[in-house]
Amino acid sequence: MKNPIIAFLGNPNVGKTSLFNRITKLHQHVGNYPGITVEKREGSVKANGKTYRVIDLPGTYTLFPTSMDEEIVYNVLADRNNPAHPDLVVVVAEPNNIKRSIVLYQQARELGVPAIFVVNMIDEINAKGIDVDYQKLEAYLHTKVYTTDARNGKGITQLIHAFDERPSYFPSQFVIEEAYNTALQEAKKAFPLHTEYQTWQFIAQENISFLTKDQQKTLTDIRERYQLSPNVLQQTEAIKRNTKIEEDLKTVILQKDNHHLHKTNKIDKVLLHPVWGYIIFFFLLFLVFQLVFILSEPIMDWIDENFSALIDYTAGILPEGPLADLFTQGVLAGIGGIIIFVPQIAILFLLISLMEETGYMSRVVFLMDRWLRPYGLNGKSVIPLMSGVGCAVPAIMAARNIENTKERLVTMLVTPFMTCAARLPIYVVLISLVIPNETFLGFGLQGLVLNILYLLGVVAALLSAAVLNKIIKNQHKSFLIFELPSYKSPDWRNVGTNMWEKTSGFLFQAGKIILAMAVILWVLGNFGPNDKFSNAEQYVQQANPTISKGELDEEVASFRLEHSFLGYMGMGIEPFVKPLGYDWKMGIGLISSFAAREVFVGTMATVYSLGEDIDPDDDEERETLLGRMRSEINRNTGEPSYNLASGISLLLFYAFAMQCMSTIAIMKRETGSWKWTLIQTVMMTGIAYIVAFIAYQLLK
Repeated sequence: MKNPIIAFLGNPNVGKTSLFNRITKLHQHVGNYPGITVEKREGSVKANGKTYRVIDLPGTYTLFPTSMDEEIVYNVLADRNNPAHPDLVVVVAEPNNIKRSIVLYQQARELGVPAIFVVNMIDEINAKGIDVDYQKLEAYLHTKVYTTDARNGKGITQLIHAFDERPSYFPSQFVIEEAYNTALQEAKKAFPLHTEYQTWQFIAQENISFLTKDQQKTLTDIRERYQLSPNVLQQTEAIKRNTKIEEDLKTVILQKDNHHLHKTNKIDKVLLHPVWGYIIFFFLLFLVFQLVFILSEPIMDWIDENFSALIDYTAGILPEGPLADLFTQGVLAGIGGIIIFVPQIAILFLLISLMEETGYMSRVVFLMDRWLRPYGLNGKSVIPLMSGVGCAVPAIMAARNIENTKERLVTMLVTPFMTCAARLPIYVVLISLVIPNETFLGFGLQGLVLNILYLLGVVAALLSAAVLNKIIKNQHKSFLIFELPSYKSPDWRNVGTNMWEKTSGFLFQAGKIILAMAVILWVLGNFGPNDKFSNAEQYVQQANPTISKGELDEEVASFRLEHSFLGYMGMGIEPFVKPLGYDWKMGIGLISSFAAREVFVGTMATVYSLGEDIDPDDDEERETLLGRMRSEINRNTGEPSYNLASGISLLLFYAFAMQCMSTIAIMKRETGSWKWTLIQTVMMTGIAYIVAFIAYQLLK
């Protein structure tokens, strides 16, 4: 006997997910619906002598889909063959939107799905000046109405006990106009469905994904024969339902003077002001990024130091050899490279969750939507884009908050164009190398170039989004239609759950890919195909018999890297990077920086026999590296390797190229698809190559 399926259905911001978290506690997991990137939250709870499978459906205002999230809701409820089709629907409302939630309840019941009704956030009902006659409401809905408060657990036990209820009788509230009867009867013959309303839904929707192509064509033919427009049919239903509900509930739900609403409106006069609203938002955004860096830096330093100590300790107790090196420098270092992201991800999502829980995130969407909409983005895209200035990994994860699937995908695809913190060490070294330390119009030339690189990231992200918006097809067009929720104190259980889900998702999903890539890159850099690698010390001493011990170690490390698999790969790609002004040594830097952008500086230091522990922030060490790089001659051109043409080319390549393996791993994790991950990598690398090629050819 299969476990009963309980589906939670409701508008956004009604506390539906809070109820889900409270009921399922730690017995839950987050994945994706099969084949698509819509998040699927599922859990379980034991009660009444059985185990219930609980599904938290995406928030929606209607069962007429306008996004893939809403399409999932309709498919789960309307398709009885859907593996997630529920035995009972729990429709969740909150005091301010009971009437809108009743629309959803009626649609679900008229599809033939048993449902009960829950008014959540019951503690706020008096503060919001609302009076509900529950007896009349139950008679109107033909079901028991439950009241809960997910924050303190009030009413939760009673709700769980109600999971065995199966209300069956429900008189249809939506009367279909006679003008549509002929088309309806024809559709009923073709589709002998459980309820008349389900047949109406088939006619009123342009696309129903669980039907076959032949079935879709049958519906299209009926609509064309009777000249029916899905938009008109949906508007007809919406107007009739809302008008009837408004009339029917005049004596059931009474709205008194709402001090809570007055307070919300007063705050919104400031936060949604055409000038102050943006100033406050960008100040808060600045504060978020400062907090992410300030709060995460000491934790990241602690992780870095302790992992380094662990690696040294492990190396000390293990017998010397390639297996010990693989474990310490490959596996342990790779795990350290994953865990070091955790503080940034956790803190960013703590702050984002607080903005969502208080109701401020909806204001952000409202403010930014008009500016980002022309590029095919969403108001919520501003958080991932701006977070990308810190690190693309948590930034791409932040795109989960965007409901529309196409806009979420476009946001994730373009976010890595934003200049992340890991590019800064590369920019510092290369700008110091090729840009004169002079002033232009009173401003430092080097600082101006750095600002231009950051600006290029923003321009590339927006222009790419505009192009992708034209290319990526989506039958659902996104509209900004939502009610701004009233401000409220955060539900800390929700905040904690959200932080854990995002952080653990990164650790256990993307982390596997990052670790595999880190180990592969380590192997490529620490093994070679011939004796020049294995007998590097002998070759270096033969070439330099008088070399000192300190210089010998650095020269051996450089010789080994040159004759490692990674070195030969650098030489192998030289014909491809030569038109950009690069030689094989720079090729090694490009490949190794795939592990993490900041690795480029350490790799270049090793290539030029300075050891890998060069600190670009240390003036003396940086100058030593810069001196060695300035004196390097490109064997292809006979000119200095790092001149204005090649330096600008390299800066532009790093400005546009895909950031690192962690970004690729998180894209695979978030999209659930190697297709889009590879498209993004090829697109960004292609743009980087073309721009760098043009720059070098013009400047050389």
